[in-house]
Amino acid sequence: MNAPAQPPRRPAKDGAHSRQGDASPRPAIRVMIVDDSLTVRTIFRRMVESDPGMVVAATASSGERAVAGLETDPVDVVLLDLEMPGMGGLEALPLILETAPGCEVLVVSSLTQDGAEATLRALAGGAADTLLKPRPGGFDEDYRSQLLGKIRALGSPEDEEIAAGDSDIGHARRRDGSHIINPVHERRALKPEILAIGASTGGIHALNILLRALKRDFNLPIVITQHLPSSFIPVFARQIEVASGRATRIGEDGTPIRAGEVVIAPGHSHMAVRRTSDGLFVRALAEPAPSGCLPSVDPMFASLASTCEGRVLGIVLSGMGRDGFEGAQDIVAAGGTIWAQDAETSAVWGMPGAIARAGLATFVAAPGDLGEAIMMQHRGEVQGVGAAKDAAPS
Repeated sequence: MNAPAQPPRRPAKDGAHSRQGDASPRPAIRVMIVDDSLTVRTIFRRMVESDPGMVVAATASSGERAVAGLETDPVDVVLLDLEMPGMGGLEALPLILETAPGCEVLVVSSLTQDGAEATLRALAGGAADTLLKPRPGGFDEDYRSQLLGKIRALGSPEDEEIAAGDSDIGHARRRDGSHIINPVHERRALKPEILAIGASTGGIHALNILLRALKRDFNLPIVITQHLPSSFIPVFARQIEVASGRATRIGEDGTPIRAGEVVIAPGHSHMAVRRTSDGLFVRALAEPAPSGCLPSVDPMFASLASTCEGRVLGIVLSGMGRDGFEGAQDIVAAGGTIWAQDAETSAVWGMPGAIARAGLATFVAAPGDLGEAIMMQHRGEVQGVGAAKDAAPS
């Protein structure tokens, strides 16, 4: 599957123009429900409209009708079924994103093997997140809470500080298009011996773009923690192997971490890293992480900060919450480098936004630009963007 060289630049979501001190209420999140089942559409409508901050702007029973409806009914979030008569969700997805480039797509998926394949293809193609479609009787209060939480995260405008263009958070570009480097931590960091990437909601699309920008002469090992159910991980690993053009393994306890290869955190444990006389290996951890995520980015980052003595380039991509924040602090304190995805191309600027606002990221940019900068740094062609230096001789 070929991903575009760069994700579409997202127009500001409704309400994102508000400024600090503007007390006007935010407009309701506009939702489109796309499912061939009238029963499911009805249940979803009731759930969505139980939240006063949301409104069902349109419904559709097929991909064709969804695309046609988006031409006249602007929405913030599309709930997209993948299996429908006529044009299915996978075929409709690129047309939906093209017709309504400011919206986010939440795929309603099953957890079967076929469902995992199709869902991950959709996530790689630009869908922001996924949610299990339960069996009859499973549309309970817990499910409603999950659904509304995901819609709220995807459809809400960026917070007022971000929307106002706060000068301290290191936005990706100046008005002339050049990149902004965060002045708080701009420094010459230690030369990395490993690339570590953390991502969540919207991160799979970003990961595909970033990894495709890495050329064959980039031979550092790559470790990835992506928030996904365990049943999705084998499919995800195959997808990453194709996108990266590198051998890709699932990081069980004791898995070797080798140059030029990718290791992915399993869904059932955190992936930390340890060193022996034979090199770097995965250390599986099961204890709760500060973020509450499993797997969590924090243990991966924290272990690398110690094991590699700061010789780490850590990147935080799109995702809600703050997972990776504490580990990023450890990497920076050890002399390593943290970069983050920008708000403009993130489905949710929670994880990378927390990193950027805290001044931990020396570089904030779109996924393709991050990949190009990795190559420039690796080839010694970049200065100032967390530029690497060798450790001082002892």
